[in-house]
Amino acid sequence: MASSKEFVEYVAEQLRCAGTISCRQMFGEYGWYCDGKFLGVICDDQLFVKITPEGERAFPHLPKAPPYEGAKDYFLVEDVDNSDFLAQIVRTIWNSLPESKPKTRRKSDGL
Repeated sequence: MASSKEFVEYVAEQLRCAGTISCRQMFGEYGWYCDGKFLGVICDDQLFVKITPEGERAFPHLPKAPPYEGAKDYFLVEDVDNSDFLAQIVRTIWNSLPESKPKTRRKSDGL
């Protein structure tokens, strides 16, 4: 089951206190970014956040699950109504991820 646009918009609004949030449709679901860094996915109307060692130390109680069959585990954040808690999770994970590399344009090979 694909995520509803309404759920994605609601989650994005809840996450806004953590930074600039953007969502992109990917394979029928959504990837989401905070301040330019990829932080997770929204699948089947559920919020998934990347797992980092810092995140595991800060939030050991968060359940982990794959967002879709064959995927690696992410944190599954079930309380999307608590924007303060969401901001804590997002900022902890965001701070532990490397800076995004600038995209380089591929040169055509003249064919």
